[in-house]
Amino acid sequence: MLVIGQSEVVELLSMKSCIDVMESVLTDLSAGQAVQSLRQVLPLQEGNLLGLMPGYLPREAVAGAKIISIFPHNHRAGLPSHQGAVALFDSVTGVLKALVDGQKITAIRTAAVSAAATRALAREDASTLAILGTGEQAKSHLKAMLLVRPIRRVEVWGPTVAKTQQFQAEMSQKNDVEIVVAESAQEAVKDADIICTVTASAKPVLSGAWVKPGVHINAVGACRPDDRELDSALVKQSRLYVDRLESAHHESGDYLIPLREGTIEPSHIIGEIGECFSGKINGRGTLTEITLFKALGLAIEDLAAAQFIYNEAIRLHKGIEIAF
Repeated sequence: MLVIGQSEVVELLSMKSCIDVMESVLTDLSAGQAVQSLRQVLPLQEGNLLGLMPGYLPREAVAGAKIISIFPHNHRAGLPSHQGAVALFDSVTGVLKALVDGQKITAIRTAAVSAAATRALAREDASTLAILGTGEQAKSHLKAMLLVRPIRRVEVWGPTVAKTQQFQAEMSQKNDVEIVVAESAQEAVKDADIICTVTASAKPVLSGAWVKPGVHINAVGACRPDDRELDSALVKQSRLYVDRLESAHHESGDYLIPLREGTIEPSHIIGEIGECFSGKINGRGTLTEITLFKALGLAIEDLAAAQFIYNEAIRLHKGIEIAF
C-alpha cells in the first residue's frame, strides 16, 4: 500500500489538473458512469462531525472512501476544520492500493469543482471576484478562479477583520491581482461578477438584494439541511445548478430552506453541473441571468483526485510503500 501525505498531494495535484479531473468525473457521475452513496455523517460532541463518503469509479477500476472529521471551531486551536484520508481499493482484486491525505484533497478539489462550474456558467468577461470567507477554501478558491476567468480585482470579506487583513496581505504577495478588504459582505459583492461563499456560517451571509445582474455564484460553505449561506430571495432569482441532485435533496439548506418556505418549487434546480458539462442541459442563457452553483462535496470527487495523485505518485516514485 502506498501512503501519500499532505506535501505530496500538493506537489502532485495541481489546481489546473484538478479542474479537468473534476469536470470529467462529474460528467461521468451524471451519465451513470460513476457510483457513490450519500454521505454518512456521525454527530460528535459540540457540533463536530465524522463523515464517511464511499464511491466507485468503474472507468478507473477503483473504489474507496474518504473518512473525514469536521470540527468547525478548530481554528481556535490553530487546527484545520477538515481532516481525514482517502482509501483507494482496486475494484477488480479488492486490494487496498493507497491511503492519501484527505485534507489537502478537500481543499484543492472543492475549489477545482467551483472553477469548473465557473468556466461553464460565468460570463466570459468576468473580472471582479468577491470571496466571503478567509479560511483555506478562500485561498484555494482565489487560486482556482484566477485560472478560469480574467480576474483583475478581488474583494474579500470575513467576520474577523484581523483575519481578513491577514488574508489580503498573504494572498497579495502570492498573486498578481488587486485584493481589497471590504467593510461588509454587501460592499464586497456589489460590483462582483463572480462570488464565492466559503464560510462556516449557518445563517445567510449573502442576500439577493446585494448582487448585480449577470453574476455567477459558487456556494460552498453550508453542507447541512438546516444551514445556509444564501437568503431565499437570492436562490429564487438564480438559475440553480447542483453537484448531485440526491445530495441537494438531503443535505443542502440553501435549497431545502427556501423549498420548505414555499419560495421555490422542486423544479427550481436546473440540473446537475455534470449535465451542463456534457451539454445535456443548458448553462447561462443571457448576460444578465444570475447563475448559482451549489456544491456539497462528493465522494467521487475525492476518489478521482486520489486516483490522479496515485497515478502521479507511481510515475514519479513518490509516497511511502508499506506492507499492509
